[in-house]
Amino acid sequence: MAFDEHLVERIRDEIGDLPGLSAKRMFGGIAFLLHGNMLVGVRDDDLIARVGTDAAEACLALPGARAFENGGRAMSGWVVVDGAVLDEDSGLSDWIGRAREFVETLPPK
Repeated sequence: MAFDEHLVERIRDEIGDLPGLSAKRMFGGIAFLLHGNMLVGVRDDDLIARVGTDAAEACLALPGARAFENGGRAMSGWVVVDGAVLDEDSGLSDWIGRAREFVETLPPK
Protein backbone atom coordinates (compact mmCIF):
# COMPACT_ATOMS: atom_id res chain seq x y z
CA MET A 1 0.00 0.00 0.00
CA ALA A 2 1.35 3.42 -0.95
CA PHE A 3 1.53 6.30 1.48
CA ASP A 4 2.39 9.98 1.28
CA GLU A 5 6.20 10.13 1.46
CA HIS A 6 6.08 13.95 1.57
CA LEU A 7 3.92 13.81 4.72
CA VAL A 8 6.37 11.33 6.26
CA GLU A 9 9.23 13.76 5.60
CA ARG A 10 7.25 16.65 7.06
CA ILE A 11 6.69 14.61 10.21
CA ARG A 12 10.40 13.75 10.40
CA ASP A 13 11.24 17.44 10.04
CA GLU A 14 8.74 18.37 12.75
CA ILE A 15 9.77 15.81 15.37
CA GLY A 16 13.46 15.85 14.51
CA ASP A 17 15.69 13.79 16.74
CA LEU A 18 13.29 13.47 19.65
CA PRO A 19 14.84 11.08 22.22
CA GLY A 20 13.14 7.68 22.20
CA LEU A 21 11.74 8.10 18.69
CA SER A 22 11.64 5.26 16.19
CA ALA A 23 9.75 4.50 12.98
CA LYS A 24 8.33 1.26 11.63
CA ARG A 25 5.84 -0.01 9.10
CA MET A 26 2.35 -0.34 10.57
CA PHE A 27 -1.26 -0.09 9.36
CA GLY A 28 -0.12 -0.18 5.73
CA GLY A 29 2.06 2.89 6.20
CA ILE A 30 4.71 4.29 8.52
CA ALA A 31 4.29 4.84 12.25
CA PHE A 32 6.44 6.96 14.52
CA LEU A 33 6.79 5.60 18.03
CA LEU A 34 7.91 7.42 21.16
CA HIS A 35 9.50 5.05 23.68
CA GLY A 36 7.70 2.19 21.91
CA ASN A 37 4.22 3.80 21.93
CA MET A 38 2.75 4.94 18.65
CA LEU A 39 2.67 8.72 18.39
CA VAL A 40 1.59 9.43 14.80
CA GLY A 41 1.62 7.62 11.51
CA VAL A 42 0.87 7.98 7.84
CA ARG A 43 -1.53 5.74 5.93
CA ASP A 44 -2.40 6.66 2.36
CA ASP A 45 -2.47 10.50 2.37
CA ASP A 46 -3.68 10.82 5.96
CA LEU A 47 -2.21 11.24 9.41
CA ILE A 48 -3.04 8.84 12.22
CA ALA A 49 -2.70 10.45 15.64
CA ARG A 50 -2.92 8.75 19.03
CA VAL A 51 -4.59 11.37 21.21
CA GLY A 52 -6.10 9.24 23.99
CA THR A 53 -9.72 8.63 24.89
CA ASP A 54 -10.09 11.81 26.97
CA ALA A 55 -9.14 14.07 24.06
CA ALA A 56 -10.64 12.02 21.23
CA GLU A 57 -14.11 13.57 21.25
CA ALA A 58 -12.77 17.12 21.05
CA CYS A 59 -10.28 16.09 18.36
CA LEU A 60 -13.00 14.44 16.27
CA ALA A 61 -14.83 17.79 16.16
CA LEU A 62 -11.85 19.42 14.39
CA PRO A 63 -11.80 19.86 10.59
CA GLY A 64 -10.72 16.78 8.68
CA ALA A 65 -10.71 14.43 11.68
CA ARG A 66 -12.51 11.12 11.83
CA ALA A 67 -12.37 7.98 13.95
CA PHE A 68 -9.56 5.58 13.15
CA GLU A 69 -10.63 2.09 12.17
CA ASN A 70 -8.30 -0.81 11.60
CA GLY A 71 -9.68 -4.01 10.14
CA GLY A 72 -13.23 -2.70 10.57
CA ARG A 73 -12.70 -2.10 14.28
CA ALA A 74 -12.79 1.39 15.80
CA MET A 75 -9.63 2.27 17.71
CA SER A 76 -10.57 4.29 20.78
CA GLY A 77 -8.34 7.30 21.38
CA TRP A 78 -6.99 7.39 17.84
CA VAL A 79 -8.01 9.73 15.02
CA VAL A 80 -7.31 9.99 11.32
CA VAL A 81 -6.72 13.46 9.93
CA ASP A 82 -7.33 14.11 6.25
CA GLY A 83 -4.02 15.01 4.65
CA ALA A 84 -5.64 17.97 2.88
CA VAL A 85 -6.09 19.87 6.17
CA LEU A 86 -2.43 19.32 7.02
CA ASP A 87 -1.31 21.57 4.19
CA GLU A 88 -1.69 24.57 6.47
CA ASP A 89 1.53 25.57 8.19
CA SER A 90 0.47 24.81 11.75
CA GLY A 91 -1.92 21.91 11.12
CA LEU A 92 0.65 19.13 11.25
CA SER A 93 2.47 20.64 14.20
CA ASP A 94 -0.79 20.98 16.15
CA TRP A 95 -1.72 17.33 15.59
CA ILE A 96 1.73 16.08 16.53
CA GLY A 97 1.50 18.21 19.68
CA ARG A 98 -1.86 16.69 20.63
CA ALA A 99 -0.53 13.18 20.15
CA ARG A 100 2.69 13.90 22.00
CA GLU A 101 0.77 15.36 24.94
CA PHE A 102 -1.00 12.02 25.37
CA VAL A 103 1.80 9.60 24.47
CA GLU A 104 4.24 11.22 26.88
CA THR A 105 1.93 10.13 29.72
CA LEU A 106 2.34 6.45 28.78
CA PRO A 107 5.02 4.17 30.27
CA PRO A 108 7.80 3.16 27.87
CA LYS A 109 7.45 -0.26 26.24
